[in-house]
Amino acid sequence: MKKTLKTLKSKKCLSLLLAGLALTAQTACAAEKPGNPVQDSNQTSAAQQGTVTFTDALGRTVTVESWDRVAALYGSFAETWTLAGGTLVGSTDDAIKERGMDLGPDVAVVGTTKEPNTEELFALNPDFVLLSAETPAQVSLDDTLTRAGIPHAYLRTNTFEEYLTVLHQFCEMTGREDLYEKNGLSVQRQIDAVCEKVRQSGKPTPTVLFLRAYSGGCKAKGADSLTGAMLADLGAENLADRTPSLLENLSMEEIVTADPDYIFVTTMGANSENSMAWMTEHLESSPAWSGLKAVQEGRYFILPKELFHYKPNARWGESYEYLAKLMYPDLF
Repeated sequence: MKKTLKTLKSKKCLSLLLAGLALTAQTACAAEKPGNPVQDSNQTSAAQQGTVTFTDALGRTVTVESWDRVAALYGSFAETWTLAGGTLVGSTDDAIKERGMDLGPDVAVVGTTKEPNTEELFALNPDFVLLSAETPAQVSLDDTLTRAGIPHAYLRTNTFEEYLTVLHQFCEMTGREDLYEKNGLSVQRQIDAVCEKVRQSGKPTPTVLFLRAYSGGCKAKGADSLTGAMLADLGAENLADRTPSLLENLSMEEIVTADPDYIFVTTMGANSENSMAWMTEHLESSPAWSGLKAVQEGRYFILPKELFHYKPNARWGESYEYLAKLMYPDLF
């Protein structure tokens, strides 16, 4: 089973981070790897002077001198910034539609994640912009923002470790160590407790098929996905990791041969009903699907979007507990 997250010792971990040291990728204590902003060794003194420098998810060196007027072009980052005690001047509409954030009248909505409105963004006169490293339309804004002299960072938070590191960076900027404890370290302890309980139980490794459904199809996802990473932490063997061909071709023959213990599905897109309609028509109607033991024995689950498709952020511990209760009901 994959090694569980190590519990952070808050003060020790913070001092290591501020010294620019990176621990192993298995710890959530700001491991230096692609996808995480990592503090440079001079950050402590720089922050006191009103300047922060770090490396973003695209390997860019980012220097920020002010963060009074922050705009986020991804709802998850808008939420994470506020969880760190920051305030916003603008965000894309997914902050409202997907995350249910109450932005208030003083925060402008600057288009969508895939189609951000740069004119409205520039009109806000932002001093720092948060962008998604995984959205091509946002990556393409790099040159435009650079020419305009607007500091900006590309972020990625597909795992709890990545979220924790981003949150720490933000809390260092806002000076809110208390919120790093509340929305980061306490969540990590919750996750550690769940993973450790599973590890200590000695339970056999469950096999899992994890699918992401959308209105026009369905794909198997592996450990490099948000939910796939959690399944790996909880000791599950994901069919997509064992049989990589499933990532490209959802073969019913291979699924039947593997006959997984559990099937988990999350939907994407605005209309979950359309995604599940595709599942019903193309998979659930198949006699082979109906014959799978996970289906016959009631271990076929549709996972809630807010915990398994959107980034859980401060609710990441809930996501781990939710999966653990499904896979190890006698433990939780």
